[in-house]
Order: sequence, then C-alpha cells, then structure tokens
Amino acid sequence: MDFIKLLFSIVFSIVFIYMAIYSLYLFIFSFVGRFVIIKAPPVAEAFSKFVIYICAYKEDAIILNSAAQALTIDYPQDKFHVCVIADSMQPETVEKLKAMPLQVVEVVFESSTKSKALHAAIAATHQDFDAAVVFDIDNIAAPDFLRHINDYLHAGNRVIQGHRVAKNTETPVAILDAISEEVNNHIFRKGQRVFNLSAAIIGSGMALEYRLFKDTMAQIDAVGGFDKEMGLVLTRQKIHVAYADAALIYDEKVSNPEVFKKQRRRWLSAQFNLLKTYGSTGFTELFKNGNFDYFNEIYQTAILPRILMLGLMPFMLLISLLTPGIGPSWQMWLTATLLCYIGILIAIPAQFFNGKLLGAVLKIPLIFFSMLALLFKLKGANKKFIHTPHNPTAV
Repeated sequence: MDFIKLLFSIVFSIVFIYMAIYSLYLFIFSFVGRFVIIKAPPVAEAFSKFVIYICAYKEDAIILNSAAQALTIDYPQDKFHVCVIADSMQPETVEKLKAMPLQVVEVVFESSTKSKALHAAIAATHQDFDAAVVFDIDNIAAPDFLRHINDYLHAGNRVIQGHRVAKNTETPVAILDAISEEVNNHIFRKGQRVFNLSAAIIGSGMALEYRLFKDTMAQIDAVGGFDKEMGLVLTRQKIHVAYADAALIYDEKVSNPEVFKKQRRRWLSAQFNLLKTYGSTGFTELFKNGNFDYFNEIYQTAILPRILMLGLMPFMLLISLLTPGIGPSWQMWLTATLLCYIGILIAIPAQFFNGKLLGAVLKIPLIFFSMLALLFKLKGANKKFIHTPHNPTAV
C-alpha cells in the first residue's frame, strides 16, 4: 500500500512540475506582454521589394476576392508582386486570376501540402526580391501591412511575423478561435520579444528576407506544421523572429465545431511529430551553443493546448483536495491554477469582454473533452494533409 501511495505521489509530482512550469510560463510572458512596451522601428526611408505568395488550395469562391484585395495594399505598385499558387483550382477560376495583374502558378499534387506549394512558387519566381510574404487563401492584409513590415526589415530584422487577427466572430466557436489567436499573439509573440526571444511564426502574415526564405524552405517538407518547423530551423541558426504588432492581417476563424476538431487534430499531430524529431536537440543547443531561443522554441512544441490546461488544472486541484498527502498539496495546485488562469485572462484583449463571451465560454467544456479525445486519435494525422474548409461569406 505504501508503495502504491509512493508511486502515485511520484506521478502526481511529475505532472505538477510540468503543469506548474507551464502555468508560470504563461503568467510571466502574459504579464510582461501587457505591461512592457516595445517600440516599433522608425519609418523606413526606402521601400523593399516584396513578393506575396498566396497559398490557394481549392476554395475557388474565396481566392478571387483575396487576390483582388492583395493588389490594393497601400504600397508602391512597382515594389510588390502577388503570386497565387493555384492548387486544384477550377479552370474558370484560374482564367479569372490570370486576367488580374498578378502571377499564377498552377499546381496539382497527389498529396497537397503548403510546403510543396511554396516550393513550386519559389521555383517559378525569377525576379529579384528583397523579401517574401506568405498569405493563406482567406487572408486580407490591412492597407498599411507592407509598410510596417518594411520598417522592420530596414531596422535589421530578417524575419517578421505580422499580427494576425480574426475577421469573423459570428459563432461561439469562432469567438473562442479569435480569442485563442490573440492570446497566442500576446504570450508567444509580444511577450517573447520583451525578453529578446523569437516570436512564434504562424504560417501566414509572415515575411522573410527572400534568400533566407528560399534557403529555409529548402530544408522543410512538412505535411503539417511547416511554420513550426520553420521556427525551429531559423532559431537553431540563431536567427530571431520579430513581431510587428501593428502589421495587421485578417484571418478567417473556424466557425464549425467539427472543422475546429479536424484543424486542431492536424496541429496537435504536427506539434508532437516535431517534438519527436527535434526534441532531443533542445538541450544540446542550449548547453553546447548557448542557444536559449531554440530551446524555448522546442519547449513550445512540448506544451499542451491551453484549452486542455483550462480543464486539467482545476481537475488536478480537485484530485489534490480528495487525496491529501499524495503528491503536491492542494495549496500548490491552487497557486499553479491561478497563475494559469490569470495569465490567460491578462492576454485576452478588452474588446472580447462583451455579451458574446458568455456563449463562447459555455462551449469550453465541450471543446475540452473533444481536444482530450484528440490526444488519442493523432495516429496518421500527420501523414496526410487535412484541409480546413473556409466560409466564403465570412467578413
């Protein structure tokens, strides 16, 4: 009996260490992100030349508007070039795209991935550009997006992640997705830069020096999670990722719970696959090369989604109350739980605290159990590209 009690104490202690460190991590980066201001670079005196890659897989009803919007960005017309990678598009859609003042790269793959699409686009790019920008098919950039990115480039930054925000909040699931995006922006981008750590790359609304983009993409052939792998490849070379908070890129949020589950399954699978591939290199880079930025990036692949933390923290607190003397005390669990919840609350922008929030919060238990079940259904999710359908009426 004593052995079983000891075993449970060890297991509970290990779980506590993992979750307490995560909670403290969320709290610290959320706190500094809220109360420490990082100045934006000065306005650049020259204009860099950009190529904007729009990755378009099917979704014919969306790409025409997205491409047209990209062409209206407030930036000198001779200083940016739009390239649409049309993967599995209808012939009539391709013809309409070709009628626009942009480049169309038609591709069809047996198994489509974003990295394959970008490889094809790079091979078809023959002009000299200073930087490459990547958009998803549903992304709409703010008019001054490129101007802000240009300022960061001229300030010496080689990689810049823009500020992706929601363009639709019509359902409780979309609201939660939008909040999650902003919490990510606050903790894993804005907060990271306070400590001179790299902002997490999202995969769209990002910009890289063009030669660096080509060299980095040549090392990536991910089915899912190409952006996370890109972050690992860059930080391993000690190349930092800046965060342009004012460079807004509007992104459609998932509105349907089933689509949400499929998307998160793909993300979780990619995350754990990268952890399995790169995880062992984190400590080597930290102690051998002093590369804490890369170690931090590895740590981010090892953490659970916050929606799971929101459910697991109070659950473990309850377990500690029901099993006194086994593992960490309930007071320790309470402290960790408060750090977790406060950290997340601090990161939520004020505009989300409105009448719609309650309906969204009521969806959290359902999403928590769905996400928990996904942890046991990840096998094979990273072998095949899982497409996230978009809503053409989203605004």
